[in-house]
Amino acid sequence: MLPEKFMERMRNLLGEEAEAFLESLKGTPYQALRLNPAKTGTEEFLSKSVFHLTPVPWERNGFYYEASDQPGKHPYHEAGVYYIQEPSAMAPAGLLEARPGEKVLDLCAAPGGKTTQLAAAMKGLGLLVSNEIHPARAKILSENVERMGISNCLVTNETPQKLSEVFADYFDRILVDAPCSGEGMFRKNEEAAEEWSPENVRMCAERQDGILDCAARLLRAGGRLVYSTCTFAPAEDEGTVARFLMRHPEFRTVRATGFGVAEESAGDADCESAAGGLAGTPVSRALFSPGRREWAVEVDGTPLKCDEEILDSLSNAIRLWPHKLQGEGHFAAVLQKDGGESAGYRSLCRNGLQKGISEKECGDYFVFEAETLRGPLRKLLPQAGCLLKFGDQLFLCPEEMPAIKGLKVLRPGLHLGTLKKNRFEPSHALALALRPEMVMRYDLGAEDPRTQDYLNGLTFPAQGPKGWYLITVDGYGLGWGKLTGGTMKNHYPKGLRK
Repeated sequence: MLPEKFMERMRNLLGEEAEAFLESLKGTPYQALRLNPAKTGTEEFLSKSVFHLTPVPWERNGFYYEASDQPGKHPYHEAGVYYIQEPSAMAPAGLLEARPGEKVLDLCAAPGGKTTQLAAAMKGLGLLVSNEIHPARAKILSENVERMGISNCLVTNETPQKLSEVFADYFDRILVDAPCSGEGMFRKNEEAAEEWSPENVRMCAERQDGILDCAARLLRAGGRLVYSTCTFAPAEDEGTVARFLMRHPEFRTVRATGFGVAEESAGDADCESAAGGLAGTPVSRALFSPGRREWAVEVDGTPLKCDEEILDSLSNAIRLWPHKLQGEGHFAAVLQKDGGESAGYRSLCRNGLQKGISEKECGDYFVFEAETLRGPLRKLLPQAGCLLKFGDQLFLCPEEMPAIKGLKVLRPGLHLGTLKKNRFEPSHALALALRPEMVMRYDLGAEDPRTQDYLNGLTFPAQGPKGWYLITVDGYGLGWGKLTGGTMKNHYPKGLRK
């Protein structure tokens, strides 16, 4: 069912490799999950022997699972212990090499896989801005940020142009996982093949040019930008990168590292992976293919006339081919902006810093905190900024969060809960952001029938002091319950109940 013009193009590009490539698209897609290090360690999780897992070579927290495992139906999924993610899609975020304390932007972020991967690398420190232009997809993104217990993320629903006006020269690192023609997902998603057309490839390439121009304005001098797609189309991959470099001479490509592809002298030998890979696991450089200079084309597919230096630099990009590895098709390029931070440099957005509310305006929250948590939340989390109210909803912003006036914001940090008359009701987001040792909790086992009852919205008998409890499954937070009169009342969100 592959489009004829697509197959013709790929045969011309790949030559004698084409048949192996096209045959691979008839196979069964690989399935993987990525552990959430904020919730569990690798050894801890593997010791539970819950699923049949084998490592994804280019992501230290990534594991293939078998179809019989069904991790999406396990209570651990609802607790945010892992994120189900296509294995090749785990590569671009690793290339960004996000670090704790930085300002990082995921510009085209829904549904949230790469955002949650960046958050894991940042360890709750710094500011992560996660943006999605489509409102419905932005809502899904926000929900996944919540499920993974991320507290330092600002989720926005804006155009790249609007963000570039507010955050010029602001971010240390930017990921542009661009909207594309989706050719790399043909094996996984039949609709992608049905919707494909040469015209759509050209439209996507033109849109990618505009998004990258905005990203260039958003990135500070010396910052890193990773551009990625899940398509094979040269106009959207090498072509997009080459056109960008022609428009922006202040950028250059950097050889992709972290996956055993950096050292040219090693030939095809195996070498140990770096920041993006599974620690201590050899990664074969044969898994990844370099970008191709002859695939630098205009949006209409015609050869691009540009400097030899730009053409040569395209080999720094990587391609993930489905006939060469266990994953779908992906392309990624690392782009470095010239310059660097001067001594004492501090990037600021146009609107300045967000001003919070006084603690007097949310006294009922602090009553809840004293009764339920094992200390002040601001001391329990890695970093915490000001308190902010949206109507009766209370949020804890990341430290030095930019002012959000004039922006479409879905989640300005960690949602703490609702300030009701003379009482405070904690949010589901807070439950998922807390570690069990931070709070009064009531633990259930994964096989305990009460766990499924809880996820279904049912109450269950329990003993203990009255008040709010974090309901946990094998130590992983699921949501809130409130114990009164020997009954644990259920506060699992109605929209998430099974």
